[in-house]
Amino acid sequence: MPNLTHYMQRILELMKRYPGVIALGGFISGVGSFILVDRQQGLATWIAVIMLVSWIWLMLENSLTQLFTKIFKREIPQPLLRYATQMIHQESLFFVLPFFFITTAWNSGQLVFTGLLGASALVSIIDPLYYKWLAPRRWLFLALHTLTLFAALLTALPIILHLTTAQSFKLALGIAMLLSFPSLASIFPIRNLRGALMLLGMTLAIGGTGWLLRSWVPPATLWIAEEAISTQLQDRTPGASLKEVSANDVRSTGLYAYTAINAPRGLDERIYHVWQFNGKEVDRVALDIHGGRKEGYRAWSHKQNFPGDPTGSWQVRVLTEDGQVIGVLRFKITGTNGQNTAP
Repeated sequence: MPNLTHYMQRILELMKRYPGVIALGGFISGVGSFILVDRQQGLATWIAVIMLVSWIWLMLENSLTQLFTKIFKREIPQPLLRYATQMIHQESLFFVLPFFFITTAWNSGQLVFTGLLGASALVSIIDPLYYKWLAPRRWLFLALHTLTLFAALLTALPIILHLTTAQSFKLALGIAMLLSFPSLASIFPIRNLRGALMLLGMTLAIGGTGWLLRSWVPPATLWIAEEAISTQLQDRTPGASLKEVSANDVRSTGLYAYTAINAPRGLDERIYHVWQFNGKEVDRVALDIHGGRKEGYRAWSHKQNFPGDPTGSWQVRVLTEDGQVIGVLRFKITGTNGQNTAP
């Protein structure tokens, strides 16, 4: 047993001396998993499984430490438990960042969600912020805890279980709500029926807010590998990508919205091309994609029915079944005959 205590002390000393190594390891594993998913390697699944197992340990931390004490008649040092929690936060946040960074539509509300993940990751590696600012504020600490688990589930579930993005979002949100209930109960103890109803209402409010803001959450394992707005498509290959196109051209040939969507192997997903004119939806086209192709699964919609005066700002929003934004293709229809190709 003295050897075990000495070993734990050595681990603590190394973690204190090199705090950035844990975060770097998480980031490298995230990048590695992202590359492996892209290359259809099964090792990415094991990386994701390890991340989820670490979260299961964290959820059962109190029970497992009590079991350890009962069996070995020794308590695990509190500093080790604190650093273990911080390590899991660091590993998880830096693991998911590469996925969300590449799948974020930066010109949308998804910037907020990915920005929160990035800020949380920074807080997790800066000890004064983590221990003196975050940890004492129990509600804020639990919010980071729930956000990190939610992001980890969004990333891991499609890889491990081949769930669609819509299924993964619902399951991850449900788990986050379930875990937030006891966390909120520790902050707002239930003393009567009214308190219990208020706590239940707060939990449902968290879930409802997450559902209403789902378009702000990037689809962690879906991203556009190639995109184009073009008047031509031959052999599944689009012509020159256009930022501006004349009204005469769209009336004569129509327009193609082309997207190559990268998805994990074994994942079947339904997406939508939503055509919008001056901010209003005019068409919604369902497309079924299949994961596993390195260059992305090629899908397109062809619009031919344009309004009498189509000049103005157009966009094609690429959405999941639940409305999460995969990407946005923007272009303008002008009254001239000139075409400007995208750089």
